[in-house]
Amino acid sequence: MVQPVSSWLHPKPLGLWCEPGQFYIDPRSAVDRAIITHGHADHARPGHTHVLATAETVAIMKVRYGEGCAGVFQSLALGETLTINGVGVRLAPAGHILGSAQVVLDWQGQRAVVSGDYKRAADPTCQGFEPVTCDVFVTEATFALPVFRHERAEDEVRRLMASIAGQPDRAYLVGVYGLGKCQRVIKVLRQAGFDKPIYLHGALMGLTALYQSLGQELGDVRPVVGATPEELATALAMCPPSAVGDRWSRRFGDPVTVFCSGWMRTRGRVRQTGVELPLVISDHADWPELIATIVETGASEVWVTHGREDALVRQMDLMGIKARALALVGREDEDD
Repeated sequence: MVQPVSSWLHPKPLGLWCEPGQFYIDPRSAVDRAIITHGHADHARPGHTHVLATAETVAIMKVRYGEGCAGVFQSLALGETLTINGVGVRLAPAGHILGSAQVVLDWQGQRAVVSGDYKRAADPTCQGFEPVTCDVFVTEATFALPVFRHERAEDEVRRLMASIAGQPDRAYLVGVYGLGKCQRVIKVLRQAGFDKPIYLHGALMGLTALYQSLGQELGDVRPVVGATPEELATALAMCPPSAVGDRWSRRFGDPVTVFCSGWMRTRGRVRQTGVELPLVISDHADWPELIATIVETGASEVWVTHGREDALVRQMDLMGIKARALALVGREDEDD
């Protein structure tokens, strides 16, 4: 008799638990065995005894938490399959950031896909999302409201470049999250023809250097520390969002402030940040992409987590697809 996914994959206080495999997926605190979908801090935490992830995610965790942040690391390439206590485990591209993966689980004739975070837009810094047919699809819901329609990153970057061309005597201070967003925006700028140095806040240097060491060509990237006042007066500089308006930013005189995030779609968030140039660049799927992805998987049941769960569950009900909100704790919007 085929066992439904709900009989062997369970939401628990620590995270999503695969009972026959005896492992968690993205647990919120240290466990014996963890499969990690990607390197953002709300999914990848230190202290696990055994970690399975892509090689890129392993490298990211070591940069963020130190070489000894887990007892044993095991890397699994995208598309490669292994068996853990009889459970087939495969990592499929999630398109979220470098190394991000969906976790594909096969057990006794049933398949569950745990998406982690994902986006459908093209990203030159990571492999694109790969839809996987399944019985149960566990989806994020960060931007699961109809108001969210993300812009193309290339179009938003062109807006930034046009603004720079129109105000060449001012510096531009761009707030970006340090893992994924920073490197993606740099790469899109380079592809759009921006060939000047890009200056980085110290907090962004380590992960950007890792991206470069993993083969990402990002051009002339320099730390703000050591730059002259003359260089910074008209520089394009990137920093964590929290630094856009703090004391660190004063060295730029009167910069144009910018923030890259899917949250820049809503006027309330724009007012809250107080930035001059909001750019709607997201590393998550928007509302139409979430719906289209669920349909593509062919899943008869959808589990929704970390985000606007109620709206997406309601939409699934209208579409005749069984859905439930997992209400897993510990998720943040650190990465968007």
